[in-house]
Amino acid sequence: MVVSNKGVLFKAIPTGHPVIGEHFEVVDRTIDIENFKLGENELLLKNAYISLDPYIRERMREPHIESYIPPFHVGKVMVGDGTSVVIKSTHPQYHEGDIVAGFTGWEEYTHIKENDEEMNATGRFCLNHAKDSSFPLTHHSHLLRIHGLTAYRGLINFGNPKKGETIFVSTAAGAIGHLVVQIAKIKGLYVVGSAGSDEKVDFLLNTLKIDAAFNYKKVNIDKALSKHCPDGIDIYFDNVGGEILDRVLLHCNRFARIVVCGMISQYNIRNRKEKYGIKNIDQVFAKSINIIGYLISDFWTINNDTFSKDMEEWLESGKLIYKEDVTIGIDNIPQAFLDMYAGKNLGKSAVKISDL
Repeated sequence: MVVSNKGVLFKAIPTGHPVIGEHFEVVDRTIDIENFKLGENELLLKNAYISLDPYIRERMREPHIESYIPPFHVGKVMVGDGTSVVIKSTHPQYHEGDIVAGFTGWEEYTHIKENDEEMNATGRFCLNHAKDSSFPLTHHSHLLRIHGLTAYRGLINFGNPKKGETIFVSTAAGAIGHLVVQIAKIKGLYVVGSAGSDEKVDFLLNTLKIDAAFNYKKVNIDKALSKHCPDGIDIYFDNVGGEILDRVLLHCNRFARIVVCGMISQYNIRNRKEKYGIKNIDQVFAKSINIIGYLISDFWTINNDTFSKDMEEWLESGKLIYKEDVTIGIDNIPQAFLDMYAGKNLGKSAVKISDL
């Protein structure tokens, strides 16, 4: 049975903002599922959801530039976190019909080879329990896995929140930010967030019920932080870096913690000489500020039972709202990615490309 297997091809390395058709685009391909042969310990997946995340831009770089994650290869299908169903398997750990999550191609069907370090079969997470869950599948593949864990561990492990403290969160209406502000409220903090539109500010104030929020595009950052954080900042959860990080340093209290989850404002700047230089770095020693960055892969090998228990309990009780921004159709992945990167999404951004 020959069926469509459209995929998003990485065509060229962008030096600035990626352009559809020039740097990546959807291409028509087919796959003969019935006659598709698997080697030993291999899988053939039908992809249902593709997660769109800012780190993808970091992979659209020159091969010689070192980073925490491998670059994409020109001429190959792009790769990201996804949720899929196994339709063929020679791997003893997985069977036809299993729902799995892990790295997969930005395509309709993906062949997982045993010797593929990036997409090896043992890197899958089985989500069969989601079939009988009261939560949607995307909650299991995103909220109760990578994205929820990123927010939870970043705040709890490194932010070390204490009741009554003030936390400021940038991109507070984004995939990670909208979870961090809610967890912070649950922990008894005074929560302030910034976002890039009035709609997002309204979402933060009236849906998530945080204490204060502002549109960073419409205000003077220093004045906004002075107004909304009158007692200073004890924790800054940073998703953007650049100028906002620089200004926050001036408003930090002594022994403040800055948790660096991402620096989306700097990802499109490939020349390091053009990146934003932090001018107020002297505040770090003057105020004994602790700055720490982290990768979610740091937490895969530890016991995350507490995380799962807390998140599920908060969901069931209504203490936590998970906002998703889901685009339909594989043809729309490139534009959905650019929209996410431009901050047009509200909550977690993903693309649904098929039913399971």
